Amino acid sequence: MKIFFLFTFSIFLLSAFEQAAASAHYDKILTHSRIRARDQGPNVCALQQVMGTKKKYFSTCRNWYQGAICGKKATVLYECCPGYMKMDGMRGCPAVAPIDHVYGTLGIVGATSTQQYSDMSKLREEIEGRGSFTFFAPSNEAWEQLSSEIHRNLVDNVNIELYNALHHHMVNKRVLTKDLKNGMTLVSMYNDQKLLINHYPNGVVTVNCARVIHGNQIATNGVVHVIDRVLTAIGNTIQDFIEVEDDLSSLRAAAITSDVLDILGRPGHYTLFAPTNEAFERLPRGVLERIMGDKVASEALVKFHILNTLQCSEAITGGAVYETLEGNTVEIGCDGESLTVNGVKMVKRKDIVTSNGVIHLIDEVLIPDSAKQVIELGGAQQSTFRELVAQLGLASSLRPEGQYTLLAPLNGAFSDDTLRMDQRLLKTILQNHIIKVKVGLNELYNGQELETIGGKLLRVFVYRTAVCIENSCMVRGSKEGRNGFIHIFRQIINPAEKTLHEMLRNDKRFSVFLSLVKAADLDDVLSQPGEWTLFVPTNDAFKGLTDDDKDILIRDKNALRNILLYHLTQGVFIGSGFEPGVTNILKTIQGGKLYLKTVNDTLLVNELKSRESDLMATNGVIHVIDKLLYPADLPVGNDQLLTILKKLIKYIQIKFVRDSTFKEIPLTFYKINIIESNVQPIIRKEDPSITQLTKLIEGEPEFKIVREGETITKVIHGEPIIKTYTKIIDGRPVEVTEKKVTEERIIQGPEIKYTRITAGGSDNEEKLKKLLEEEVTKVTKFIEGDGHLLEDEEIKRLLQGAHPEEEHRLYGKYNQPGGHKGEQQEGGQD
Repeated sequence: MKIFFLFTFSIFLLSAFEQAAASAHYDKILTHSRIRARDQGPNVCALQQVMGTKKKYFSTCRNWYQGAICGKKATVLYECCPGYMKMDGMRGCPAVAPIDHVYGTLGIVGATSTQQYSDMSKLREEIEGRGSFTFFAPSNEAWEQLSSEIHRNLVDNVNIELYNALHHHMVNKRVLTKDLKNGMTLVSMYNDQKLLINHYPNGVVTVNCARVIHGNQIATNGVVHVIDRVLTAIGNTIQDFIEVEDDLSSLRAAAITSDVLDILGRPGHYTLFAPTNEAFERLPRGVLERIMGDKVASEALVKFHILNTLQCSEAITGGAVYETLEGNTVEIGCDGESLTVNGVKMVKRKDIVTSNGVIHLIDEVLIPDSAKQVIELGGAQQSTFRELVAQLGLASSLRPEGQYTLLAPLNGAFSDDTLRMDQRLLKTILQNHIIKVKVGLNELYNGQELETIGGKLLRVFVYRTAVCIENSCMVRGSKEGRNGFIHIFRQIINPAEKTLHEMLRNDKRFSVFLSLVKAADLDDVLSQPGEWTLFVPTNDAFKGLTDDDKDILIRDKNALRNILLYHLTQGVFIGSGFEPGVTNILKTIQGGKLYLKTVNDTLLVNELKSRESDLMATNGVIHVIDKLLYPADLPVGNDQLLTILKKLIKYIQIKFVRDSTFKEIPLTFYKINIIESNVQPIIRKEDPSITQLTKLIEGEPEFKIVREGETITKVIHGEPIIKTYTKIIDGRPVEVTEKKVTEERIIQGPEIKYTRITAGGSDNEEKLKKLLEEEVTKVTKFIEGDGHLLEDEEIKRLLQGAHPEEEHRLYGKYNQPGGHKGEQQEGGQD
């Protein structure tokens, strides 16, 4: 009856344990191990054993499917799950292990050395008797790993040292793995010494950094957990250890200088990766002196070695990222028996347990980005940029107390031709990659301009999945250092120097397209400030176009504008700024849509490949194509035009709807701000052949010849000036007050525009307005007989009082043999 009762009681405890298993990592991992071994029979667990060692783990899914632990190959073992045992002739582990007192249970779990020492130290009577105990029992291998000196001292003094040591492994209550919470502290039965418990997400449970390798073996008077090492008493804090350890004197000095040492004396659960003196000696002297002389940098350095969590070496079975007290992260991993930090084996001694954490001694100093100079932030992929900055003398301009942003291209961005450039030119290129101020990634916005140390202004373009500066887009890897940021770029940044119009004019490949732009009166759009994306067909796109064909196109200005403005969109869109493989829809100025996407770093426009993309202009960007674009849904109603377009466009079927016409696209889409200040109208009646005249004075007079009917758009800049004076108009004195007036307008001839001037009284204002309406706002004058278009200087003399006859005489002199413009100008001055 007694045996039956004990059997029932053990089953009840195991059931209770299994019901609570879902709440503890260890028990969840154990459940997964059962599932993996279900084909082996009931109550069998699958374990992984690291090859060449006796270390076995109930593995996480990650380790299981990798077939490795700490980078080492692991073999699969099948054993009875804790609390079960085999029976002869039956599959799996169908029997429940017998239940006994703690002393007897030590033998059941194979901790026979601990059982023997319990007998030798007279502890046996206690753990066989009444009570409720938890025994963290070292395995037989754990006792073998103990240093011979410590082992001898324990065995030689069994009644005191050994007895106390075993009591240090015991807690005076039953605690199952589900009750062992991460970060909790238990009080041992020896002198109330602390036992630090950690329960990790990968199922590993540690006691003072000793791993539980077989847990929850129930006893009649408690529970036994087998651990992989012998526990030693702890009492000191991390601060205490640093202060007395000779090999950590350099770390001690840095911790004192930065006021961090006191933190390590407070209660907590810290992990310190402590660089030895030898590690500090390996640092370049200048680097160490700079950091130690900068309290902010030294504080960052020391805190970068501290985690606010307790990470025992036995809990690390694969790489994981942890946040440091400095704020950045480190990756802690393992390679066989060795710990790694950021992938490097550097741990000399591990698991020095203290009352507020654990210390691992390392032989390298970890320098966080926040303690580095900005030029030191470049990694292996930016080594070319970093070396060139040093070689060309730019590193010295990055003062430690300054603030900078480096735009560092990847090594592959520097071609052999670039590296062979004249060093002065190469230095200029690199200066375009150093910004005068410190700008983080989250501070960049679309339309922002950044000034380089060379004085150039770089534009920022922000897209859905990319941030670009001029022609180059960022890749991941931005870092912040002590005196600046570094951002990584795919290509060398080429600041724009010319307008869209200038770029077309200077490249013979675009001569046909440019001639059509001029014929459609779109020159100014591409010349003035703005933000445009222009898809430019090369001359190859116009093969087969005859002069007659071109004339037909030019005569139908509406058709020509529709075709050309389908190549133009508002906004600057860099090819590498598009999300790869995703179609981006842009609305053109013509009104139709363009479909863009990048495939294998090639920009496709309506599925046509761009032969060259991201040619930056001061007012936009050019993408080169070798086909003329045309909106597929736009019909043509003219047979001649249809024939011409079919010659040029063969990749789509052009719709024909007889007598359909192209919509008129006025230049109202193109707006610029006009600032008019210190403006004085000069009005003079001339020959009827003079059609329009406006003189706007801004410091010095400006004149522009305008053909009759031509559209004019002009930006006039001037400092705001308020001036009152008396002016003689038609022989009568008029008091005039001038002041700044800002308007946004499109000026289109031949419509008369006037500049509003606020005078001292309404009568004077009306008088000026009337005079301006009676006259015209631009002048075009042809000299009778030869159709000569007046030059600006000739108009200037007319406006200053010269008679037409005198101008005619001067013009005759200008055309005399040996005459030149300079003589004409000199002769025309009053």
